[in-house]
Amino acid sequence: MTIIYALTAILAIFMTACLKNTEEPPLAHDIHSYANPNLARVRHIALDLTVVFEQQSIQGTAVLTIQQFERDAKQLILDSRALQIDETEISPDGVKYVESRFSIGKADKILGAPLQIDIAPDTKYVRIRYSTDPTATALQWLMPEQTAGKRYPFLYTQSQAIHARSWIPLQDSPGIRVTWEAKIHVPKGMTAVMSATNCAPGAADCRFVMDQPVPPYLIALAVGDLAFQPTGMRTGVWAEPAVLPAAAAEFSDMEKMLEAAERLYGPYRWGRYDVLVLPPSFPFGGMENPRLTFATPTVIAGDKSLVSLVAHELAHSWSGNLVTNATWSDFWLNEGYTVYIERRIIEELYGKRRAEMEAVLGYQDLQDELKSRPPADQILHIDLAGRDPDDAVTSIPYEKGALFLRQIEQVFGRQKFDAYLKDYFDHFAFQSVTTAQSLDYMRAHLFASNPVEAAADKIPVDQWVFQPGLPASAPVPVSDAFRAIDDAKQIDTRGWSTQEWLHYLRGLPEHLGAARMEELDKSYNLTASANDEILQQWLLMAVRNQYEPAYPRLEEFLTTVGRRKYVKPLYEAMDLKQAAPIYEKARPMYHPITQATVDSILAAKARK
Repeated sequence: MTIIYALTAILAIFMTACLKNTEEPPLAHDIHSYANPNLARVRHIALDLTVVFEQQSIQGTAVLTIQQFERDAKQLILDSRALQIDETEISPDGVKYVESRFSIGKADKILGAPLQIDIAPDTKYVRIRYSTDPTATALQWLMPEQTAGKRYPFLYTQSQAIHARSWIPLQDSPGIRVTWEAKIHVPKGMTAVMSATNCAPGAADCRFVMDQPVPPYLIALAVGDLAFQPTGMRTGVWAEPAVLPAAAAEFSDMEKMLEAAERLYGPYRWGRYDVLVLPPSFPFGGMENPRLTFATPTVIAGDKSLVSLVAHELAHSWSGNLVTNATWSDFWLNEGYTVYIERRIIEELYGKRRAEMEAVLGYQDLQDELKSRPPADQILHIDLAGRDPDDAVTSIPYEKGALFLRQIEQVFGRQKFDAYLKDYFDHFAFQSVTTAQSLDYMRAHLFASNPVEAAADKIPVDQWVFQPGLPASAPVPVSDAFRAIDDAKQIDTRGWSTQEWLHYLRGLPEHLGAARMEELDKSYNLTASANDEILQQWLLMAVRNQYEPAYPRLEEFLTTVGRRKYVKPLYEAMDLKQAAPIYEKARPMYHPITQATVDSILAAKARK
């Protein structure tokens, strides 16, 4: 037996030597990253950064812990965008560093530029001293007057999809997961929070730690006059003091949401779930940064009617943060699964009636998107070669992806499908997967055991994922509440939810005329609505019908709210003569992502 053990040990050593370069399967090629992770891969990032509001710059160091897979890897290649690189150093032990040569390649409008750092065979640590540029696409710097409190400036990041490279030199691909830590130095009286463990408001020398591997787009930072209020044992809200009471009341069901999600899909693995309410310039409804969702204040409606956004971002704790799309062509794996789970959480807490209303509204959005998009953009596994991955943020990956999963649920039944989803999240936990990997797992662990249910005529997978439009067998959500509105001979709006208002307004003819618009406004006071979801729909109708009494509110809305979902359709509907002067006033308060979207819209109008 001793000889056998010895031979086994020798064989293991030999196999290890032979396979040392294949300790892990190669990562899927990411067309949106310059990185060389199959030669040298970043495993951990340690940041020591100072936020300088006067210069609109973040300055400091990033220490990258790397793993080499090839002895002849001469360089570590990182992604960067408009970063000022002052010095790069390498070390075998993290103690003694020596300066290393670096070069920055030619910049691409979409991808930024590769940062190439010479490394040695024993290099395990790379230290980079750098600063960000005021034009960094991930960063928005707000003046005090652009905040709720009006006393302090504000900074926040938005790293998804490939904007992390504009404030951290790293391998900016969702397929490359890292752990990270940070020390953030901010002006006196201000608080920094991150998508990691957080300290008490105003704590000095806080060390942020994310000890679970995450894709780089989930690294997030915000700095401002912030306060905190718990909403449960594991949940709470960060916001400016003036906003905090309303936000905490609106999101008071967060702990119940978390418990509902755990009942459906297994344990929450991130410790805490807090939400940071940002100023209204935030370009998205929410961003699922682990442990600290970033959210727009536009969902604070006073009646919890828009908290599906929180359910959505919480759902990402399973689909997106725990199991992540490996490339941005696989974006539907994040968002389609998340919309499906979001509506299951809403049904658990607020009932089937509410969930079905939101499913119908989502289906309406999808139909509108399919009409306006070319066939290539209607495909779930979208080809983004030569394109900005932000282009993929449409209703297609969200609503078409969720509808695909809804069909699977209907065919197999909820019990089987829920069990499958739990297994899926367990199997791929803290990994990034491709569409092919996800579908292979589905075929092996769901379809193979139920071949009759999985027949192509019942679930046409290839049509769903790789072809435009919707399969003929696609489910069509229905809502009894909406049917009651459609069938009513006389409209009674008392007690209507936001969802019922949206359905009613969307169902009106596109061209009503100014007289009918005035009648609706007098009856329901829509121009003065405090609900941003209803207001945006009404303002869109006002533009289409040239209802001028709503124009002052339109300009007010567009110059105070930067949520891309809201502003994009409004700028698309306006002619250039109306849009240009409003945008001139609004642009300085928009995040760079929203600016890029509106710049493109107005440029297209100018060319016509």
